[in-house]
Amino acid sequence: MRLARVGEPGAEVPVVVDEGGYLDLRSITPDITPEFLGADGIRRAAAAVRSGELPEIEVPADARLGAPISRASTIITIATNYYAHAAEAGRPIPTEPVVVFKAASSLSGPHDPVLLPQGSTRLDWEAELGIVIGAPCFLLADDADATAHIAGYVASNDVADRDRQFVDSGNQWGKGKSYPTFTPLGPWLVTPDEVQADDAAIRTLVNGEVRQHSSTADMIFSAAQLVRYLSQHMRLESGDVILTGTPQGVALSGAFPYLSEDDVIEIEIAGLGKQRTPITSTL
Repeated sequence: MRLARVGEPGAEVPVVVDEGGYLDLRSITPDITPEFLGADGIRRAAAAVRSGELPEIEVPADARLGAPISRASTIITIATNYYAHAAEAGRPIPTEPVVVFKAASSLSGPHDPVLLPQGSTRLDWEAELGIVIGAPCFLLADDADATAHIAGYVASNDVADRDRQFVDSGNQWGKGKSYPTFTPLGPWLVTPDEVQADDAAIRTLVNGEVRQHSSTADMIFSAAQLVRYLSQHMRLESGDVILTGTPQGVALSGAFPYLSEDDVIEIEIAGLGKQRTPITSTL
């Protein structure tokens, strides 16, 4: 099942993306919120789809898509989680996940513009598989338990200003990742039964040229392992978003130029759809 939110910022309508169009979710929930996810919302929505009780809704072809969740409780990113990316960065393979937090206010829609911060000359892309937590969890026992707490998966771009991340950060990487619009999410929240999270093709294009072309099979720590690991250190809440790391092919590698105004980033993950975000100096 694919869930989305359609409409202008602050007025998005929750829908199920059906083969023939869209189904209106508002008889189940006014929005796809952390509260909805934590109250068994995915199962209730799936049951409503199977029973045929959700009405169809007409969505214009040019309608804006918001992030597929109304807000994130917390955004947690995992650094250096692909073998090839660790190699291109000259970093050792981590023995446990490297955890970085970014502001929940950085969330934006899958086609919304990404803001180029004033004076920025090292704006970078990071295509990432995102995990959205369903029911809250803490001290999970094993990977199977962790998987049961995943509401779904999303495509994401963990945008980073490398100067603010590494040079002006005081070694606090989240400063370079927390600008508004620095987490384009979507287009869909896709339930786990429809995603091969451990072997999904992932690709990034900048201005039509391939930058990243990999698979989540190259991840050092799997999605389930990350959820279980994080639950040992914090209570994961409904609506938390975990960005699982990026593959090789970022500008930081030195192989490609950094982003400039009017550049366009396209990110696609198998089963999770495609996002297209232009770079702009004003929103």
